[in-house]
Amino acid sequence: MSGELQVHKLGKAYRQWGSELRRVASWFIASVKPRSEHWVLRDVSFAIGPGEAVGIVGQNGAGKSTLLKLITGTTQPSEGAAHVRGKVAAILELGMGFNPDLTGRQNAYHSAGLMGYSLPQINAAMADIEAFAEIGAYFDQAVRTYSSGMQMRVAFSVATAFRPDLLIVDEALSVGDSYFQHKSFDRIRQFRADGVSIMLVTHSMSDVRALCDRVILLDKGRVLKDGPPDEVVDFYNAMVAEKENAGMTVEQKRAHNGWLLTRSGSGEARVHSLRLVDAASGDEVAAARVGQALELVLEASIHAAIPRLVLGYMIRDKQGHVVWGTNTWHTRQVEHALGAGELVTFRLPFTCSLGPGSYSVSPALVSTDNHLTDNYQWVDNLLVFDVLNVDHDYFIGSNWLDAGFAITRRTDGGQA
Repeated sequence: MSGELQVHKLGKAYRQWGSELRRVASWFIASVKPRSEHWVLRDVSFAIGPGEAVGIVGQNGAGKSTLLKLITGTTQPSEGAAHVRGKVAAILELGMGFNPDLTGRQNAYHSAGLMGYSLPQINAAMADIEAFAEIGAYFDQAVRTYSSGMQMRVAFSVATAFRPDLLIVDEALSVGDSYFQHKSFDRIRQFRADGVSIMLVTHSMSDVRALCDRVILLDKGRVLKDGPPDEVVDFYNAMVAEKENAGMTVEQKRAHNGWLLTRSGSGEARVHSLRLVDAASGDEVAAARVGQALELVLEASIHAAIPRLVLGYMIRDKQGHVVWGTNTWHTRQVEHALGAGELVTFRLPFTCSLGPGSYSVSPALVSTDNHLTDNYQWVDNLLVFDVLNVDHDYFIGSNWLDAGFAITRRTDGGQA
């Protein structure tokens, strides 16, 4: 088993020749060029090692799906090459390769056969495929009667019924219901633990943070960034905002504690200071206790006249999962008509109901309920703090519940 993938200067162009004669002539005469040429992917190079999980992110039209089709061989490249060692299982487009007139079971046999498995191997796995898909009697009905979620269930069940060396998953999983999404990602995590290489294309940044060791950002058919999940995801979020806000800048730096600080925005309003303090004493807190009364205090400086100011907070754990977030738009506390030179103080008192661990606070100064309209400043992981459990019974997880067990006992006769 390997799962190793090498992509070297991969590119795909769609060309218009004007006539069939001109296209045929180009095979023999190098000087004959197409009338028009559109590159959807160009000069893409990267490698995935055995057992590595890599996410591919980018906006629509960035070239993500084209890249996967080139890697799996369903589309031929115009330049470069992709080399995979070992067996590949791929879920590209929903129901791709399914015959709508065949049943789910028949399509499962057909798809598994195309993947290179023998009839005895498929027969041995069919019960597990049917059980994992969980579509009941529909498994023996024509696929044309399926919903998109049911098609995805069968496609994923077939693709993962046999342990591959490299698993490639496109956006198909976003179609399924939440129960099957959890079930599918559990299987992906198990594959990852078993050393299977994984390539995941998704718009869900939380999935990328949770599953991937590395993330590749594609933009306009080229690799824009290749690095750790927090670095690439934060840069991608800032890049999306930058395209909507002229004059916005993006900068990144990694602190000595390992957290990545990404700062972006147009600068009309900026974070002057952000502190986490004890609610009773006002003293700054670097390590909070579970259940402690705290307060986030942010001072925002105004550098140009703006019609509205909204403050948003996002608290993440060390893995990058968002554990809480809101903004003053949703709490109906928008500040209006601010002028240059003003200093605005926001206070957020709360009880620390987080589990033990390390957390970051990311503030955003915007004008509405999102950062796409006006992103004055967004700073990922500006404040980092630890949470310790010193006063409560042992528990696990990222959240503490103020809860206790109530226990009663009865005899076999039902008497208390």
